[in-house]
Amino acid sequence: MNLSVVVPTLNGRDQLAASLDSLAAHAPDAEVIVVNGPSADGTTGMVRERDDVDVLVEISARTINVARNAGIEVASGDAVAFLGQDLVVEESWFGALCSGLETAHVATGPTHQTLQGGMTTDEPEERDIAKRHVTYFNGRNVAFRRRTLQDLDGFDEYLETGGARDAAHRLGGLGADVEWLPEMCVRREYEADGGIERRDWGWKYRALAYRLVKNYGLRPTVVRRTLAHAVDDAASAARDVLSGDGTPTGWLGNGRDVVGGISTGISDGMVARARDRSKSRNPHGLSTRADRAVARYDWR
Repeated sequence: MNLSVVVPTLNGRDQLAASLDSLAAHAPDAEVIVVNGPSADGTTGMVRERDDVDVLVEISARTINVARNAGIEVASGDAVAFLGQDLVVEESWFGALCSGLETAHVATGPTHQTLQGGMTTDEPEERDIAKRHVTYFNGRNVAFRRRTLQDLDGFDEYLETGGARDAAHRLGGLGADVEWLPEMCVRREYEADGGIERRDWGWKYRALAYRLVKNYGLRPTVVRRTLAHAVDDAASAARDVLSGDGTPTGWLGNGRDVVGGISTGISDGMVARARDRSKSRNPHGLSTRADRAVARYDWR
């Protein structure tokens, strides 16, 4: 199997170096493609000094799905994998990936995170929605047969978040098999930076409503699932207010963001569904543009 590995990166030079080291150690024959966009920490210079990167693509967009599609454009393998910049592959990763793609269209696996008290991992997630079986995958540790990526037309660049989950719904619509392999594991090391990432509630629900409406239409199942998510998050945020970890003003502001996100997502999802009635359901996909790269360094 000829494997291309796409590693999107943004201001993560040191983490990226560790990720590339692991690929060199455990998948030395893979074609490695770094999509950088746009970093300001010396990532370009670091990558250009290495001899184990085959292609470096510089992009101006800061969104992960644009980076993924830019990597697909230049990949030459008959299988294409995507790896997070802060993840290192384990020794069993490459063999499990190849084994999985022999029988399935998509292969994915868990992320192990080393903590002070031990190690955490994640589990496979699947469900049935509107008579469609959906197996979610880890968008930062996944491999596709090239033909499957072509059928999907890559990732939906409308989405700033949730692109992998949208692709999982579309894979279900195509009847593609997604295999979860415990041996196809990656690792993220513990970092005690003390930072807390602020959740963008507007985009979370905009993406949720968009991908559900785009893939299934505005049906009761879609409305029910969206509202169920919103009610759960509202209840959780209310508990934070009661415990003193949140404020009533913040709770109301988040609620406005959720309502606005759902409204925009539904509207844009209906437009997207009308624009692309094919099984790929991707009006903002790989084939829609050819101007993602602002520079390309190809050492193949």
